[in-house]
Amino acid sequence: MPWIYVLFAAIVEVFWVLGLKYSETVLHWSGTIIMIVLSFYFIIKACEDIPAGTVYAVFTGSGAAVIAIIDFSLLGSVFSIGKAVCIGVIIIGVIGIKLTTDEEDPAEQGGT
Repeated sequence: MPWIYVLFAAIVEVFWVLGLKYSETVLHWSGTIIMIVLSFYFIIKACEDIPAGTVYAVFTGSGAAVIAIIDFSLLGSVFSIGKAVCIGVIIIGVIGIKLTTDEEDPAEQGGT
């Protein structure tokens, strides 16, 4: 379940980052703020079982890659092979972190 929280945080991150760029009304800004709060909630929940550094690396890396892909494919940002390679490296890094990270056992942490 903690990896699901990381996934949710990364998905929600896409919305709030785009909200920061495109919000123009109070309603848009309110939605952006709600997305930021949700993102932090999911990160906090994930950090209960996964090391914080791992959560943050996967969260920011996956969110950045998805936002860059959206920029290229939907928002008219300039695409280059170099940028695509760098995004690929980020995605490979995120997958590598996920595959090499064990969830912490709460009993080992002195938790419940």
